[in-house]
Amino acid sequence: MDGAARFGGGADDARRALMAVDEGLAEWVAEACASLGSISRKRLFGGASLYCDGLAFAILAHDALWFKADAESDAAWDAIGAERFSVTREGGKVQSINYRRAPDDVCDDAEAMREWAGLAIAASRRAPVKVKVKREKT
Repeated sequence: MDGAARFGGGADDARRALMAVDEGLAEWVAEACASLGSISRKRLFGGASLYCDGLAFAILAHDALWFKADAESDAAWDAIGAERFSVTREGGKVQSINYRRAPDDVCDDAEAMREWAGLAIAASRRAPVKVKVKREKT
């Protein structure tokens, strides 16, 4: 069954359904984390990427909030059993990135939101900066 059939409409309806972002959750993250810096959002595949002062620190995808992690913060995420973000690509290949599922208490506890978001923002600050290389046309 294709996406349009699953969502009961045409291809445009299916794309909109797949690109849906929990606006309430996005607004809650921005409100709760406002003291940590300037929070912004950009569309990302089937969800959104959240930024603090221009650094990606969270994503909204699969109806959940996922915080950036790294080797230094993995122990804290492992201690609470936070699932690692992954997607299954065509052909069944599973791709994982180092974002961890936010604990449930961040949805109703601003202090918990700031604590876990702060850990994610710190991981973003430690991440190497990716430099875009311009390729010459031949």
